[in-house]
Formats: sequence, structure tokens, C-alpha cells
Amino acid sequence: MAIDNIVVGLDIGTSKIAVIIGNTWQGDPEKIEIRGVGTAPSRGLRRGIVVDMELTTAAIREAVSAAELMSGVQIGSAHVGIAGGHIMGQTSHGIVAVSGEGHEITQSDIDRAINAAKAVAIPADREEIMSLRQRFKVDNQDGIKDPIGMSGVRLEAYVHIITGAVGAVKNLTTCVNDAGMAVESVVLEPIASAESVLNSEERLIGVALADIGGGTTDTVVYKDGALRHTEVLSIGGDNLTHDIAQLLKMTPDDAIQLKHLKGCALVDMVDPSETIQIPTVGGLHRPQFVPREFLAEIIQCRMEETLNLIYQEIKKSGVDVPAGLVLTGGTSLMNGMVELAEPVFPCPVRVGYPRPLKGLIDKVNSPVYATGVGLVMLGSQNHHMTDGKSFIKGEDRFNQILSQMKNWFSDYF
Repeated sequence: MAIDNIVVGLDIGTSKIAVIIGNTWQGDPEKIEIRGVGTAPSRGLRRGIVVDMELTTAAIREAVSAAELMSGVQIGSAHVGIAGGHIMGQTSHGIVAVSGEGHEITQSDIDRAINAAKAVAIPADREEIMSLRQRFKVDNQDGIKDPIGMSGVRLEAYVHIITGAVGAVKNLTTCVNDAGMAVESVVLEPIASAESVLNSEERLIGVALADIGGGTTDTVVYKDGALRHTEVLSIGGDNLTHDIAQLLKMTPDDAIQLKHLKGCALVDMVDPSETIQIPTVGGLHRPQFVPREFLAEIIQCRMEETLNLIYQEIKKSGVDVPAGLVLTGGTSLMNGMVELAEPVFPCPVRVGYPRPLKGLIDKVNSPVYATGVGLVMLGSQNHHMTDGKSFIKGEDRFNQILSQMKNWFSDYF
């Protein structure tokens, strides 16, 4: 196995760091073999943003070491996922006159239209992470994917521009570099999740994906095969943990354990006679017992709020999603999540699992790893397009990363 075929996805979340090592051939998702997986508790992040660089760096090192031990491969670079409340997405369009002979549209016209669409004012403290082309309009004909060779006088290009806070992106890449890893690309995490759990038909007819993580809930909407809307909500599994800890008077660690073992998002699915033991802080009192229904009420209240916020984002996008809503991330695994969501959304709801690949697929067959698997899949495409020459080093690595991302995503999507 050539080391050049190795592609690494690094999912830096608020609650966990996950490293997935894949072995890929020719950028074909069907030919990706999972070689190793490593995880570590995420320390030093809050709502997807680095607040302690030393702790974040140490957590990345721990996850990388575990993945290397499992795979038997030493890795030096990765495709990194990014999220956080600082991420913003907006759709912009640009208009140009067709300049070709006989008004036939050429690549030059397309490039000028896309550049016109991207010529939007971005504040000095923000940076374009990626711009994804959506569709074109030739005169009065809309919904065109590739207008080359068509005739027209006026060409419009629609692109979805995603920006992030310069400091937040730079701090994240610095932590990765300080952990001994070069950054090959930085990818918005819900886009990576969508790559691993959505199929082309869903993206064509209209679908929404909500990645419910520890610190944020990342929502994306696709239609006609293109990304139409992105939003990062500052609410996630940590809010639920806080609710449980406060109302049941326990430590956050105990609340997380109770949430995983006995949590249910729908009260109606819980046996009314069932009780659960509540650990006491410091062990100074006798163990307490409460109805499991009480825990379910806490969870249902917070999850209803989260689902309604997701619904409002889909509605705000103005896009019909007949293919439904796909829930992913660790919280999506909780019992009753789909049943709770179904009355909220006028469309099918399912939990999104990564598409089966090869190798150690049992290690990543969970919504928890949707982002990491998607990073490997997208990284495989990048690896193939750049002929494996995407390794980033040097003092100006931050600008190199941003430049590479813009070019890669513009071409790939």
C-alpha cells in the first residue's frame, strides 16, 4: 500500500475529536478502505470555537495516536472539519454580458459571472472559506447547471459563499499544526456529513441535514444537487447535558452518562412505572430515585426546541425538501428522536449513517462518525484532483489553506 493513497479526516468537535484514516484509490468513494479510527474527549473548545489552544492540541494528539496505533500508519496531514457559531452562509449572484462570438457562452463568461457573484463585501474580521456554485441563468432560462455552448446575451451565476471568523479558523489550524499535523483543507462539517450520509437523488429533489453536535447544530439544505442554505445554531447536546445536571442536581459527567444510558426524547415511549437512580454530588447523601419519565420530560423539552429551530431554518431557506430531514451526530442516536421529529416536519425524517465503505466499517458505522467519514471522502476527491500534492507547510500556511479550499470547492461542487 502506497503512503500516497492515505487520506485522513480530522473532526474537531465540541465533545469529541475523531481521526479517521482511509486508504483510497483514484478518488473513488467506493474504493475507500477505513484503516484506523481514533477518538479523544474534546477539551478546549466551546460551541465549536477554540478557547484553550493547549488543551485542544493535546486532544488532537491523543486522537491521532489512537488512529495511528490501529492503522499501523504514521500520518502527517489531514482534512479538517470546522463548525461554530462564527460560520455564516449567504447566496449571491452576479450578472455579465456574454462576450463570445455569436453570443455563445464560454468558460471565460462563466468565470466572469462567478467572480461577479463573489464580489460581495466581507468584513475585515471575516474570511471566505469556500464558495460553491449553485446554478446559472441564461437570459430568462433558469436552473442551468452548465451553460457552456449555449447562446444568450445575459449570464447570471448563483453561488453560496461561506465565511468564518479569521481568528477562529486560524486558531483551529494552528492547534492542528502544533499537534504535528499539516492541514490539507478545512471543510464545513455539515458539508462533510452530507457527503457521507446523503445520496445524489436526495440532493437533487431537495433534502435537509441537521448535524446535532455537542456545542452546535449545523443545518444544510440541498436542492437540484446544489447547496442552497447553511446555518449553525448555537445549541446542541451540551445544552441538554446542562439541563439534566441542573434539574436532577448532578455533575455534568454523570448527566452525560445518564443521558446515554437512560435518555429518551419522547415521554410516551417510557414506561411510567420505571425509576432510575440519580447519583448524588460528592456521595454525601443516599442515592435518589426518580421516575424515568422525568428525565424524558427534560430531554423532550430541549429537543423540541432544537427541532423547531431546525424547522425554522429549513422554512427560512425557502426550499422544499420532499426527500426529508436527515438527523446525524451523537444526539440523533437517542431513542425517540425520529418519533419526536416526525410531527414537527411535513416530510420524512431519518437518522443518517455513513455510507458503507470497506475495511473497518464497523468502527465508523454510526452518525457520530458521519463528519469524519465525509472528510475522508471529500479528501479523497481532493487527493485525486491534485494528484496527491496538497500537503501544506510553511509560515504562510493559513493563506495557502484558504486559497486551496476556494479552488477545490469551486471545482468539485
